[in-house]
Amino acid sequence: MTYCIGIMLDAGLVLASDSRTHAGVDNFASFCKMSVFERAGDRVIMLLSSGNLAGTQAVIGLLKQRSAKAGVPNLWSAESMFDTALLVSDAMRDVDRRDGKYLAASDVGFNASFILGGQIAGEPPRLFRIYAEGNFIEASVETPYLQTGETKYGKPIIDRVITRSTSLNDAAKCVLVSFESTMRSNLSVGMPIDLICYERDSLEVRMRRRFDEGDAYFSTLGKQWTDGTRQVFGALPQLDW
Repeated sequence: MTYCIGIMLDAGLVLASDSRTHAGVDNFASFCKMSVFERAGDRVIMLLSSGNLAGTQAVIGLLKQRSAKAGVPNLWSAESMFDTALLVSDAMRDVDRRDGKYLAASDVGFNASFILGGQIAGEPPRLFRIYAEGNFIEASVETPYLQTGETKYGKPIIDRVITRSTSLNDAAKCVLVSFESTMRSNLSVGMPIDLICYERDSLEVRMRRRFDEGDAYFSTLGKQWTDGTRQVFGALPQLDW
């Protein structure tokens, strides 16, 4: 399992992913699930991956391979983020066509999905959720964030805090609290956490951090959130029986 989230704000984008992957309760490992394709002044493309690790790595590898070749549609030649979503979708379906029948023989399906966010010069930042089947949806004013993986524990916090006018820094804090709450309730989500705040129209990544186990800021944030929640709960009016 994993937890990935992308948030679309007036000020830009916030994307974050955990790094835990496992194949059974005694086989945990860490792999980065965030991929960034950046050409300063032209485009920033960020991918968060969820699902079968072999499948997601194959898709990322195929995208990188195609982007290194001239004369084929790729992430560097895409004219819009919508075109980029189509390229990711095509790569997913190509991997599924190659591996799907072998996975099916072992009663396993192609289980890979992505959150795609970024900006290409000439259009505003955009955010997509790409499903395992290759179809996708785009974030909107009404739905400014998209999640994949173990979403249910972090979602209530995002719902209460995030609006399109939320600042990048406040959204980053909110995202980290949602991760802390998710990890507290589900062992299949774990550190390190990769976080990017992308400033609208900057066309380069200026704010990126990885939070490892024991990170002082993350630990302080979690403690203060827990203490503050208990204080607010204690101040709620008593039930009148």
